[in-house]
Amino acid sequence: MTMSPLDNAAGKAVSSNFTKEQKVVLGSTTLGFTLDHMDATFLSFALAPMIAELHITGAQGGVIAAMSNWGALLGSVLFGILADRIGRVRVLSYTVMLVTFATVILAFLDNAHTIYASRFLLGMGTGGEYGVSMALIAESFKANRIGRISSITAIGGQVGAILAAILATLIMPTFGWRGLFMIGFLPLIVVYIVRRHLKETPAFEQLQADYKSGRKKFSFKFIANTPKRAYTSLVLIIMLTIQTAGYYGLMNWLPTIMRKQLGITATVTAGYVNLGMIPIIIGMAVGMMTFGTILDRIGPKQAFTIFLIASAIMIYAFTFAYNMWTLTILGAIVGFFSNGMYGGFGAIISRLYPAEIRATAANTLMGSGRALGAFSSVVIGWIMDNYSVGAVMMSLAAMYVISLVFMLTIPDFKKLGANQYYQEQN
Repeated sequence: MTMSPLDNAAGKAVSSNFTKEQKVVLGSTTLGFTLDHMDATFLSFALAPMIAELHITGAQGGVIAAMSNWGALLGSVLFGILADRIGRVRVLSYTVMLVTFATVILAFLDNAHTIYASRFLLGMGTGGEYGVSMALIAESFKANRIGRISSITAIGGQVGAILAAILATLIMPTFGWRGLFMIGFLPLIVVYIVRRHLKETPAFEQLQADYKSGRKKFSFKFIANTPKRAYTSLVLIIMLTIQTAGYYGLMNWLPTIMRKQLGITATVTAGYVNLGMIPIIIGMAVGMMTFGTILDRIGPKQAFTIFLIASAIMIYAFTFAYNMWTLTILGAIVGFFSNGMYGGFGAIISRLYPAEIRATAANTLMGSGRALGAFSSVVIGWIMDNYSVGAVMMSLAAMYVISLVFMLTIPDFKKLGANQYYQEQN
């Protein structure tokens, strides 16, 4: 496969030198992340008025925010196994349809328990989509470009978050939080594109042939079939748990945190707070592309070290922001470092696990991390009820230091330095 240079920006990745199949893979996975993350991020803007209308506590609101991450664990394992067995493309469309249904139905619910269920289903869909998309990317692009390509796809999620902020500002003042979820049908566009244009990769077709001939077989135990791989999987789950705690926990509560820092009550519709999140989300997107480039050039160990240390420092610094300008600037820097790493995990997993378990491994590890990290939304809600924003930020900063310590112990990271790429293991 002929690749173009991918040096400075996401736009350079979509090159005329890409094959048609590569463009469709990149376009469909990125658009899928965009629209699915848009649906998932609606809750960030709807949470405060939802809590006020339904008369629930901050901790219960945290459960609503966390349910999608808990659902992701089941969806990750289920759809990961299906993707490795019956096809990446077919399963990708299933996950998008599930996200669409779970988002739209939420507009008609009127109590916390049914909302819990809808968010659980949404999590199953988004959790399943992750590993399928990463497997498609790993099997369609050269290994020394996977970091940047997977980051571009992850950036699609940040574009979705920006769309959510804009739509929340336009829709909620007139139609309320329920009206916002009513437009959650948009991801069905992805299903149309996938069904019409996307084909299974040659790598997956070869895998199917190997299954039939008996040369290879699917086994869930490949995730931990040696002591070294078992330890690697455990550490990646810990890192992904902390990544989830920082990403989803912070994103779900960030508008509320900003309102508290600015002294705005939850019942006030503060459109400029919603729009104020856009620079923060842009910071995340730039961070993702930067991290992907660094990862491909100097290796994951060095890239993660830089970003984890910077994340801890900048999240703690966010405690001292008390006006819209400092909140926005520091928030963008926090997003750059703390969420810049998100897309890199898919690139790493695709190198460390063989093709017959690739989607399952990506989904299972990410789903486990999301399920455990989801408790951060509940904990943050409890801390917000009983302590302060400063306590929240100090706790998050400490977690990134813990992630750094564990990351430095992964033995296979030494093999993934600059110009050293994974050779599939059997």
